[in-house]
Amino acid sequence: MLLELHVKNLALIEAADVEFDEGLNILTGETGAGKSIIIGSVNLALGQKASKDMIRSGAESAYVELVFAVEEEKREALAALDVYPDEGGILIVSRRIQAARSVIKINDETVTAAKLRAVTALLIDIHGQHEHQSLLHASKHLEILDTYGRALIGDLKQQTAKAYREYHSLREELERMSKDEESRRREVDFLRFEVEEIESAALKEGEEEELTGKHRRYSNGRRIMDSLSAAYEAVNSDNIGHALHMVGEVAAFDDSLRSIQDQLYDAESILSDVHHAIGDYLKDMEFDQEELYQIESRLDVIHNLQAKYGRNAEQIFAALEEKKERLERLVHFDEYREETEKNYKRAEERLNILCSKLSGQRQKAAKTLTKQIREGLVDLNFLDVRFSMEFRQLSHYTANGYDEAEFLIATNPGEPERALGLVASGGELSRVMLAIKTVLADGDDIPTLIFDEIDTGISGRTAQKVSEKLSIISKNHQVICITHLPQIAAMADCHYEIEKSAGSGITKTQINRLSGEGMILELARLLGGAEITDAVLENAREMKKLAWGTKN
Repeated sequence: MLLELHVKNLALIEAADVEFDEGLNILTGETGAGKSIIIGSVNLALGQKASKDMIRSGAESAYVELVFAVEEEKREALAALDVYPDEGGILIVSRRIQAARSVIKINDETVTAAKLRAVTALLIDIHGQHEHQSLLHASKHLEILDTYGRALIGDLKQQTAKAYREYHSLREELERMSKDEESRRREVDFLRFEVEEIESAALKEGEEEELTGKHRRYSNGRRIMDSLSAAYEAVNSDNIGHALHMVGEVAAFDDSLRSIQDQLYDAESILSDVHHAIGDYLKDMEFDQEELYQIESRLDVIHNLQAKYGRNAEQIFAALEEKKERLERLVHFDEYREETEKNYKRAEERLNILCSKLSGQRQKAAKTLTKQIREGLVDLNFLDVRFSMEFRQLSHYTANGYDEAEFLIATNPGEPERALGLVASGGELSRVMLAIKTVLADGDDIPTLIFDEIDTGISGRTAQKVSEKLSIISKNHQVICITHLPQIAAMADCHYEIEKSAGSGITKTQINRLSGEGMILELARLLGGAEITDAVLENAREMKKLAWGTKN
């Protein structure tokens, strides 16, 4: 459940804090008061694209924060996303929008927008004021059906998508095989050249590192020789021997000189060993120009292979195996093509069976879905409505099967059912979407539903029916609804007024939670407009009383 919304320096909002409750939370306000900003701020916190233009004039950044109370059953799904509410089940989502970038955090841990969307999709669902327009597109209808029937068809959809990928891969391979014979011969010749080039190089693991070390030593031979010769002279032990002799002559006069004498003995021994080691190195050191040339030539071969086939010996050997395998296929082209065609036919047969099963399960789910939607439409004042789903088979396969499906509706007796997008008006589409959302809400466990002006294009008795439907949904879900209709506002468990004010050259939007009498006054404003008379107030009280009677 969404507990709190905090907004700071976003558009017209300087600072706003809203505490939501269970049940039906209603937000109302004058046109232009900033109702859309409230939903916009929630969308921003859920990962919608942000713009620096959203930052309130004069502010350096905008900030939105959502505080959720997460039930136990949701915690396992969140844990799978590596997100954990605190001990009290509280999860805080925040987003700071700056001119150059935005920072998203979940419980003070910075996350990506993709992870944010995955997390919040488990907690909240928003129905925007124009979302019903998506019902004009038949592709949305199949998406709705699959969401409704995911328990029945989810595993089958995954199997179908996997089978399609295999089928598509084999089809592409056959298309590559259809190249002309001359192209195939050229590819065979080139592959043979590449295989021979790699194999003839006889590359060994670690060879480049060894040769690079030798090349570095050989190419710096003169510098090594000069430096070691100077070092050889510098560690000559004659001076140490002389020092040892001089200390030895006086050591008998002072016992403390014995330690210095011992150190000189050690130094003479160490320098003698170093002197001999440098001498041996210089004696054995040879600079064969021919060997240096061979090393450089070998390194050129290795670097050429790396440029063509991989950064190291392991990658080059892997490329060799791939090319040999491809060459083998092309050399035995007819046999390979025949085997690929067999695999392709088997993959197509398996995909067709899965698509058929998927279509069957979809049509089974569609009967239940359309029955429930029709019942919901009757509740929403479609008095004599028929609602069904038409299936057509595509001429090709997709990862989603071969179904094309579309909702059909007839709103008057004697009329044939026709495509929803061709028949329904804006207000009717809005009610159809609400009926769909109601059915889906009954089957999902998303705790919070937000409706942004679901009442577009409706009034009167229909508005009353919509309010009753929202009230029913709010018994099992937290519902937050922006509306301009008094019939819907009267059903509120909690009512908030969005108010815009101007002063000192600054325009602000603020949100106020209304008390009992405040609710009545706001209902009266929605009913009576500019002038609120005693009759309008009485009407508002009666409407609120009737609404509470309906709810209880």
